[in-house]
Amino acid sequence: MKEFIYPDFKNNVVNVSATLAEFLGVKNENPTLEILKRELKKDYKNVVFICFDGLGMYPLRTNLKESDLFLREIKCVLTSTFPSTTTNATTSLLTNTLSSTHGWFGWSVYFKQLNKNIDIYLSKDSWTGEIVDSKKIPLSRLEYYFDRANTDYSISTLFPSFVEVSHGERNVVFQTETEFFNSLANICNREGKQFCYAYYPDPDHTMHKEGVKSSVTKSVIESLQSNMQNLLDKTNDTLFVITADHGQIDVTGYVEFYKDEKLMSMLKIYPFLDSRSPAFAVKEGMHEQFESYFKSKYSADFELHKVDELIANGIFGKTEMLPEIRARLGDYIAFGTYTHKQGILTKKSEHFKGHHTSVTEEMEVPLILLNNKKYY
Repeated sequence: MKEFIYPDFKNNVVNVSATLAEFLGVKNENPTLEILKRELKKDYKNVVFICFDGLGMYPLRTNLKESDLFLREIKCVLTSTFPSTTTNATTSLLTNTLSSTHGWFGWSVYFKQLNKNIDIYLSKDSWTGEIVDSKKIPLSRLEYYFDRANTDYSISTLFPSFVEVSHGERNVVFQTETEFFNSLANICNREGKQFCYAYYPDPDHTMHKEGVKSSVTKSVIESLQSNMQNLLDKTNDTLFVITADHGQIDVTGYVEFYKDEKLMSMLKIYPFLDSRSPAFAVKEGMHEQFESYFKSKYSADFELHKVDELIANGIFGKTEMLPEIRARLGDYIAFGTYTHKQGILTKKSEHFKGHHTSVTEEMEVPLILLNNKKYY
């Protein structure tokens, strides 16, 4: 079996943010990317960071030719966070902090004091789907690094309507792909220096429904690439820094953990975190029994690990966490293997055709640098 791909925090999505933070005059404690630092020294009028959700190396290589713009202009391959999920990775991208610090680990996070797993983006009970008062959820939202900028660049953001922002006065909301790229062009053509952080929810949204290898996904990725070329053509003196929060793989089958009565009887609460990186909080005195049972039944598709060992090995970044953040991870996390199965954690869990969150191909993302600076 192929080796797992673990986060490398010197070649990671958070290092893009670290480099941009330093560029904007923000205090930074994370390693930076030399290739991006060199490019930023060229004094562009505009610097635009774009995160295309799910546009990892595997979807790119599956759907594009090596001579195509996106693949041709990849400067290096980075790793995502673990779990390789939007909740985790985009929080690191926005705040320039590691998972071990921000604690937004996955889609469904365990809150021991509430005795609930909560879908933290939606503030919903992961099992019942009921809305949970967000004020009662002990989860801190960290400040975005560019909100502390000390620079002559004007700061703006470009987000879909479901993303919360602290500075609405400098945020642009879009609904469609056309609006997204037109808004970027308008920002770049403003007077003065502009820095923009932009997030687009595809191809992730499409791949969940259609799979990585579908013709629909191919069309979406080709459209994004074509629109990026058009954007280059109608702007000037702009550096576009492009990456993804994670990639995706095609799901080959489903493992319905929540239907396993023996497994569930050993847990304090049903499985959580994410479907290719499920976490388990085990009842006192049942850890050995749980390990033995899980490995005997699920080891082909999920490799079980003790959370404390993962932390000690630095998979979340720092090897120490605040107790309230550590408690969100339970006792064990299982890595989805190269059989590419999706774990189904609750009766409400979606069955995807494409997914991510583990440490296989979905961990690799590109750093693409595009510019239209003209030298005379």
